[in-house]
Amino acid sequence: MRLRKFRFDRPQQIAALLLLLLLGQCLWVIRHRSLSGLDYQYARCGREMWERPSPLAGYFTSCGNIHDGTLAYRAAGLPLTIERVLAGQSASTSTWEMRHEVGYVNLLLRLPFVFAGLGLGAALWWVTRRLFGNEGGFVALALYCTSPEIIRACTYPNNEILAAFGLFAAVYTAIGVSHAMQGPPHKWRPRIVLLVACFGFTAAAHVSAASLAFLLGIGFMIYLAEGRRASIVPITLLSVIGTLLLLFASYAFRPDAFSYVFRSSAASLGFAIEPAVAFARSLPNAGIVVAVAASLMLYFGSRRSRYFGNTVPLVVSIFLFLITTTGVQARPWLWATPFLLTFIGGVFADALETRQRRLFLYLGGGLLLAQLCLSLASLPLLSR
Repeated sequence: MRLRKFRFDRPQQIAALLLLLLLGQCLWVIRHRSLSGLDYQYARCGREMWERPSPLAGYFTSCGNIHDGTLAYRAAGLPLTIERVLAGQSASTSTWEMRHEVGYVNLLLRLPFVFAGLGLGAALWWVTRRLFGNEGGFVALALYCTSPEIIRACTYPNNEILAAFGLFAAVYTAIGVSHAMQGPPHKWRPRIVLLVACFGFTAAAHVSAASLAFLLGIGFMIYLAEGRRASIVPITLLSVIGTLLLLFASYAFRPDAFSYVFRSSAASLGFAIEPAVAFARSLPNAGIVVAVAASLMLYFGSRRSRYFGNTVPLVVSIFLFLITTTGVQARPWLWATPFLLTFIGGVFADALETRQRRLFLYLGGGLLLAQLCLSLASLPLLSR
């Protein structure tokens, strides 16, 4: 496969500056947030997975059997394990002791989640720019980088930001595979491998998110792969097998711990409107909520906005906002956020191509500025 030459022109430079804005806010929050009991639990369990992977009294770790996803625990523990190995410390050195010996342990265990947030932002920029052009990409990424909920999820150990990253990547990779299926088969293979990796990453982060990724990704493939739908069956089987292997690997190939995923109610789902209402009522999200309202009016009021590229993120975000996990606590509304911002970016990109371009430039600029102010004002609250 021929690789495209990497370019770092003005659009990429602006996107990089926006991601640096997100990074700066995350580092500020981390700098002012102390190590909590939850942070310690994630780091301790993660270190056990890397350093002492043998089961303890029938459990995968001393924290018990992990039933939502091991990825966040491994991500929190890996930097500390690497630091211990490089410093020549004993495997028995506890994370709490490391807190006194290593001044930057607070940053180390949170850094993987900051990287996950930056990766999700880069993926959002990539998708929206390819679909809607530079302006649509800028709107979506700017709202993402000034979202207090995204900043919160990037600054403490959790599976939510990892699941959001995996779910977003899986859905749009599946759409990319279905488009590639219209071409020669040799162009399918790298995309299918990437799709399996996305499903596996999502499953290791949260089993419920992986179930939703399969439902949405395979559904869009069936819709788009006209004339090639027979090929979806082997792709689906390959994806399921590959995902299960990656999920098995995340449990250190321990059958008992891995079987707990199927014996628990980790993938149980339900529906509720309360998460969407709570998101809309939150003052730090006011700029995004106003942008959503304006985008919905434009979507239903303008025929040019009602096409597949805008409809997909709208449908997915509504679906995820109404989903609740009844077996394991999770926040599907956070998984919906990048899709919601994709929808906003697409609709605003369409509006900027109309005769009222200047009006929408002022409107969009005002919303972005307002959301930036709300984001900066919420940082002290996020650091508590």
